[in-house]
Amino acid sequence: MQQQPDLFELYFDLQAGTEPPAIFHRWALAASISAWLGRQCWFPFGSRRIFANQYVMFVGDPGSRKSTAIRDARDIVRRAGYTQFAAKKSGKEKFLDDLMRGMGNDDEEAPDIEAFSVLDTDQKTARECFIVADEFNVFLGRSNLEFLEILGDMWDWDDEVDFWKYALKGSKSAKIWQPTVTILGGNTPTGFTECFPAASIGQGFMSRMILIYGESTGRKITIPPPQDDAKVFNILKLLLDIRQKLHGPMKLQSQALHALDMIYKSWPELDDQRFKHYSTRRFNHLIKLSMILAAARVSQEITVADITHANTVLAFAETQMPKAIGELGKAKNAEATNKVMQALYSTKRPLTAQDLWPTVRFDLEKITDLSQILSNLSQADKIQVIELPNRKHGFLPKQKMIGRNVLYVDQSYLKGKELP
Repeated sequence: MQQQPDLFELYFDLQAGTEPPAIFHRWALAASISAWLGRQCWFPFGSRRIFANQYVMFVGDPGSRKSTAIRDARDIVRRAGYTQFAAKKSGKEKFLDDLMRGMGNDDEEAPDIEAFSVLDTDQKTARECFIVADEFNVFLGRSNLEFLEILGDMWDWDDEVDFWKYALKGSKSAKIWQPTVTILGGNTPTGFTECFPAASIGQGFMSRMILIYGESTGRKITIPPPQDDAKVFNILKLLLDIRQKLHGPMKLQSQALHALDMIYKSWPELDDQRFKHYSTRRFNHLIKLSMILAAARVSQEITVADITHANTVLAFAETQMPKAIGELGKAKNAEATNKVMQALYSTKRPLTAQDLWPTVRFDLEKITDLSQILSNLSQADKIQVIELPNRKHGFLPKQKMIGRNVLYVDQSYLKGKELP
C-alpha cells in the first residue's frame, strides 16, 4: 500500500533553500494546520476536549525572515479556502465584535468604539479565527494586558452548555459560542519586551504561547523564484483531504498512550523559572502538536511516531525559548542584560567587554557595571568565557541541546532542518 504523503515533508520540500530558517517554516505550518482544523477534530481529555489551536510567536532579528515564513504559510491555507482571518490591527472590542459576527476580512482596521453595536446574541454558531500578525505589536498594541487576558482565556475554551462571555464598557457585552482562536505572530527581541512587560511573565497568556526563536540563515536570494505549482497543488490537495476526511475525536494508539504517560510523569521542568507557568501546560502543547502531526498524515490516530516527533520538535523549541524572552524580568539592569545577550546571540565570534560597551553605554553608568553583568551571566551558565590573545576575554552564549533525560526524543526529525 502506498504511504500517505506527509504535509510537513511536502512543505519543507517546497520551501527548500528559501531565506527563513527551517524552524520558522515548521511552526508556521503547524499553526496554519491547527487553524485549518478548527473544531472539527479534538482530543478527548476526561470530560473536556483539547483542540489543535496554537499560539505561536516568532522572535528574531529583522533579518531572520519571520514575515516571509508567516506570510507563506498563511497564503497556503488561504489558497485552500480558509477565510477566518482576524484584522491586521485590532483592539479587544473590535476583535470580539468580529469574532461574534464571523471573521473574513483581515484588511479592516479597528473603527472607533462608538461604532460598535450591542454584542449580545443567543446564536449558537461556533466561531473561529486565525490571527496572523508578522508585526504582532501592530495587531495588539503595547502592554495591552487586558487583551492578552481575553486571548489567554480563549486558548482552551470548551463549554458545550454556556457561551464565552465578557463585559465591555457601558451596557455592552460579548457572548460568543465555542470560540477557537489560533495565533501566528512575529516580533523582534526589542518589540517583544515592549509587548510583554515584566508584569506579563506570570500571566496566563504567556503559558499558552510557544516562543520560537530563529536566527538568520545567511542565505541571500535577490529575486525569489515563483513557487513550484505542482508542489503547491499537492499541498492544497492534502489540506482539502484533511478538511473532508477528519472529523470528530482523535484516537490514540495503545503504545502512544504509554508514551504520553511516560512523558507526562518524567518530563523535567525548564531550568528558566520564568517558564514555570508554561511547564504546567506543556502537556497540552504536546497533545495539540501530536494532533497536528497526525492530521498532516490525514489520520485521526495518534501514533508513537507522532508523539516522538512532537516531543522532539517541542523540546528543541524549548531550548531556544530563553533566547526569545531575553532577560525580561524585574532584576536590576535587566534591559542592559537583555541587550548583551541579544548581541551575543547574533555574533559569530567572541565579543569582549569593550565590544559590548557601545551596545549598553546609555543604559549603564560605567563599564564596571557591564563587567558585573557578564560575571552574573557566566555564573548563571548562560554565557561561556573564551580566552583570546593578549590576555583578553571574549564571551559567547552557551548552546543548550535537548537533555538526555527527556524521553521519546529522536533528533533525526531535526536533522537537515533545525539541526545541520
